[in-house]
Amino acid sequence: MAGWRAMTIDRRTLLAASLAAVPAGAVAQTAAALLAPELIYLWPGRDGPGLTNATLAEVVEDRSTDPAKRDRAVSGVRQPRIEAYRPATPNGAAMLVMPGGGYTRLAVDKEGRELAEWLRARGVTAFVLTYRLPAEGWRDPANTPLADAQRSVRLIRAQAARFGVDPARVGAMGFSAGGHLCADLATRFDRAVYAPVDAADRLSARPIIAAPIYPVVSMEEGLAHAGSRAKLIGADATDTMVIEHSPDRQVTRNTPPLFIVHAEDDATVKVANSLALHAAARAAGVPVEMHLFEKGGHGFGWGRRTAGLPAHLWPELFLAWAKGRLVTT
Repeated sequence: MAGWRAMTIDRRTLLAASLAAVPAGAVAQTAAALLAPELIYLWPGRDGPGLTNATLAEVVEDRSTDPAKRDRAVSGVRQPRIEAYRPATPNGAAMLVMPGGGYTRLAVDKEGRELAEWLRARGVTAFVLTYRLPAEGWRDPANTPLADAQRSVRLIRAQAARFGVDPARVGAMGFSAGGHLCADLATRFDRAVYAPVDAADRLSARPIIAAPIYPVVSMEEGLAHAGSRAKLIGADATDTMVIEHSPDRQVTRNTPPLFIVHAEDDATVKVANSLALHAAARAAGVPVEMHLFEKGGHGFGWGRRTAGLPAHLWPELFLAWAKGRLVTT
C-alpha cells in the first residue's frame, strides 16, 4: 500500500515538473504519456491461486488486419491483472471492463482497451481485467474467472482514493464470455470462491451496476454458447453446475441494475441469452434496461464493426442510463 501511495506522489510531482519544463506545444503529449495504463497484479506473488499447470505461459496473438486497429488475443494467463486508465479529470466513477473470447482467449483490444479509452475520455476511470481462463490448469476452474473479478472490484475499492474514485461507484461491464463473467459477478458477488489474502478482501465485490454486452448467460444445452460452456463447466456438467453457473438462474433482488445489449443477428451467442437474463431481472424486481439491435452480429466491441448502424450508439446509451447510478456529474 505504501508503495502505491508513493507512486501517486511521484506521478504528480513528475507531471508538475514536466509541464513547467517543456514548451507549450508539448504539454498535451507529456500529459498523455503520464496517463499510460497502470498495471496492477491481483494476487500476492502475481500467480493466481490454485495453479495446477506449472508450465502455463502467456501467449499474445496479434490478429490485426488494420495497423491502425490492434486486435490482440491473450491466453495462458497465470498472472491476472487490471490495467488502470486514469482520466485527466476523474469524475469519481469507475468501470471494470472484462473482454470476451469464449473462455479460451481474451480480446483485450476491441473488448477492453478501446472501451477503456472511450470511458476515460468521458471522465470514468476504467480498469481492464486480464483474467485467468478456466480450462488452463486451475484447482477450481469454474470459479477461477469470478475470483479474479471479485478481487478486482475489491482492489479498486481499496485504492479508490488513489485513483480519485468513489468506492460506492464501481461498476462492471463485459463482452460475450466476459459478459457472462460480468453477469456472474453481478449475481454471485458475495459467493466465497477464494480464500481472503488481505484487508481488501473485507470489502464488497458487488458492482453498483453491471453491463453484460452480447453476453453468454445460460449454461443450458441448446442455449449456451457451446465453447464457453465446455471451457467453464465441461460438456458433461451436472444439472447443479449448470444452474450455479447460469447467471439468469442466480438473479436475486440484491443483483445490481443491469444494462444489456445484443444484436438479433448474432450467430455466435443466441439473443435468447440476453432475453433470459432480462426476464430474470424483471421477475426479481431488479432495474434493467435492454437494447436489442436488428444488426450488429457478434463481437462488435465498442463499435468498430457497427459503423453506420444503430448498434454503434450503444456506448452513448449506456452512459445516459448510467447517469444517476454510476456517473453523477
